[in-house]
Amino acid sequence: MEIPIPQHWKDLWETWDLRAFILLSLSLQSFLILIAPLRKRTLSNWIIMPLWSAYLLADWAANFAVGLISSSQNSKCKSKTDNNNADLLAFWAPFLLVHLGGPDTITAFALEDNELWLRHMLALIFQLSAAMYVFFLSLPKHELWIPTVLMFIAGIIKYIERTRSLYLASLNSFRDSMLRDPDPGPNYAKLMDEYSSKKEANLPTKIEMIDEPPREVKSINRVKKGKLKDTDAVLYAHQFFQIFKGLIVDLIFSFKERNQSRDFFLERSAEDAFKVITIELNYIYDVLFTKDTVVYTNKGYVFRFIAFAAVVTSLGLFYKDDKKIFKEADVTITYTLLIGAITLDVIAFIKLVTSRWLTVKLYNLPDVNTEEINNADEELPKKPRRFGLFSKLVRWLRRCWSEQVSTYNLIHYCVHHRSPEKEKILDFFGLTAFFDLIKYVKDKPFTNELRNHIFQELKEKSEIADDLETAKEVSAAKGDHVLRIESCSKLLTYVNDVDYDQSLLLWHIATELCYCDEYEKWKDDNAEKRKESNKHREFSKLLSDYMLYLLIMQPTMMSAVAGIGQIRFRDTCAEAQKFLDGGSEYNQRIKARRFKVITYGVISFLKYSIFFILGLLSPIIAFIVSLFVSIFLPIMHVVCPRIVKSCGETMKRVWNKAGESKYWCSVVQFFSEEKELDQPHITACNRILGVNTEVKPVQIKGDRSKSVLFDGCILAKELKNLQSSDETKCKWKIMSRVWVEMLCYAAIRCRAHAHAQQLSKGGELITLVWLLMAHFGLGDQFQINEGGKRAKLIVGK
Repeated sequence: MEIPIPQHWKDLWETWDLRAFILLSLSLQSFLILIAPLRKRTLSNWIIMPLWSAYLLADWAANFAVGLISSSQNSKCKSKTDNNNADLLAFWAPFLLVHLGGPDTITAFALEDNELWLRHMLALIFQLSAAMYVFFLSLPKHELWIPTVLMFIAGIIKYIERTRSLYLASLNSFRDSMLRDPDPGPNYAKLMDEYSSKKEANLPTKIEMIDEPPREVKSINRVKKGKLKDTDAVLYAHQFFQIFKGLIVDLIFSFKERNQSRDFFLERSAEDAFKVITIELNYIYDVLFTKDTVVYTNKGYVFRFIAFAAVVTSLGLFYKDDKKIFKEADVTITYTLLIGAITLDVIAFIKLVTSRWLTVKLYNLPDVNTEEINNADEELPKKPRRFGLFSKLVRWLRRCWSEQVSTYNLIHYCVHHRSPEKEKILDFFGLTAFFDLIKYVKDKPFTNELRNHIFQELKEKSEIADDLETAKEVSAAKGDHVLRIESCSKLLTYVNDVDYDQSLLLWHIATELCYCDEYEKWKDDNAEKRKESNKHREFSKLLSDYMLYLLIMQPTMMSAVAGIGQIRFRDTCAEAQKFLDGGSEYNQRIKARRFKVITYGVISFLKYSIFFILGLLSPIIAFIVSLFVSIFLPIMHVVCPRIVKSCGETMKRVWNKAGESKYWCSVVQFFSEEKELDQPHITACNRILGVNTEVKPVQIKGDRSKSVLFDGCILAKELKNLQSSDETKCKWKIMSRVWVEMLCYAAIRCRAHAHAQQLSKGGELITLVWLLMAHFGLGDQFQINEGGKRAKLIVGK
């Protein structure tokens, strides 16, 4: 059965299919070059998902357009007009090679894309062959063959840049680039021949071991004290990046490199230390996910200039050619492609001159007197702090990571659990984890106070870790080191006698129960007093929820320490829901009626299919909006200033009226104020804490269930008794220190590949802690024997 499609619709599609896909390809490239840098600064799925769809659509649109051009050339008519337009279509083919080369800001969406560099190289060969085939079909009477050849040069350069970047960022190539030149060592056979000949000649001969000259390693001649300038932070970050980028591929570092880094960071403040490591992580991101390693070289500058000159020359030649023989719409599209290619190169050039890589090439590491630095810092006038939307936007664009901490709470999950019919539908489609991320995961700001607290804890550990054995011992602590220092031996059983994932769940439940138990008192306290005396409570709460988020929502990162954490979490949630809802109600909840499941499934499918379509169209919508804001509005402001002014005044009046409404005020208050715990959450914690726990749960339940709900309740009661029995001990300070130690334990054991993967998704606090621990000399990635001796033959007289 043939679908009755009107002929004029078919003619319209045959006319505009190729042109639409070429413009779509250009739009996607524009979207990627502008939006891709934002993914390292945000955790929002509203940016990551459209970027992911645009990344996938970009290659598909360009490849499809090349196929359409080839098909159009094969089926072209013999008329003169069609031949001329065929020449123009052949001129478009190399533009698609430029698009397939991709923008400088993104070459790989994930690390796995780098391993597919060979596929991209083969795609380069095939797509270049297809474009050359289209070009040869238009010969010998090709009116635009010179600009076409120039665009081929630009397209080949761009595509090779991308393929080369993917190859250099692949793990095997990245590891090979870190290896030093082969060192065969001293000539053992020659030395022993000389030794034997001297012995046979009865000469007094012996072999002595002398210190070997140091290898050529960039060293910090002097540890700079005081506050770092922005330029100094960039330079030091690049130097440490050159040394410690081998962490990504699990290389081992020398004792000398450890001491250089450790001495430097021990002299830093928390602000400067985190500034250096965030910039260093940005260098790692640039190497793994962008073209920076290829572009920011002398050869890269030369080839980029050739590509840009080729595009500009093509525009000049096309402008001078007689275009009356071409269709007006095709000429407009051609100008759009040429100007679009130049604009993308200009944006890339702006990124180049403002990049930290250029700063490294223009400046050298500071080598000045320590006292001069301190005096210079004191003489610098303090700049007034600026507020406003623009300054916040600039700060957001300049930050190196998301500066947010994702949180996930077990009690909140159990209290606000979905209905059974929703759960069945989501389980059927495998979307439970995705919607859990949307509903239960909350992003909290990473405060300066928490940054200082973590830095101080790591600094104290580094100060006592003078040798590698002590450093390994301190890094292996998962809370027990702090408990021994604080003389809390009763609590060691909740750390040493259980697995790490079980310990994490125990301390998470205990932290939440203690937090809710004191919540009413905390809310009634004076704000300033609360901020001063209860900051460790907030540290404990935030780190507790963050560690559970990593355990449950980021299992890949925590795979080395997770154990059966998922099973324990599910059993604990099941017991909590059964306890809070009551046994009979719980059994009824898990038996959802089939009709309600089907009804909910149909409604959810219709609702979320709209969201899915909007997600696919979001790159195009965002590009249209950006064009409207950046081009249409300025033109309207020049051409029709009165209309723009009246529209602005109307919007201002609407905004003012909306600001006066009670609904708007409640919305602003909801997003601006700190969200308090809801009453069901507090009630649930109080009910759990009120259970009699004289008998341990394992004696009643046995090993059938892995739930640790009431074990955490027992720990919470012991923590409450800790402060009541000894007023000098602050349980929240102890708990915050324990959580930092558990964070460090997970960070140092998380796979380096997982840390690198998170850099393209806004970054994680655990990644910053991992790199900071390495710079403090904590961990097992340093070698003990340096091999700094060599043999020398000594002949006496």
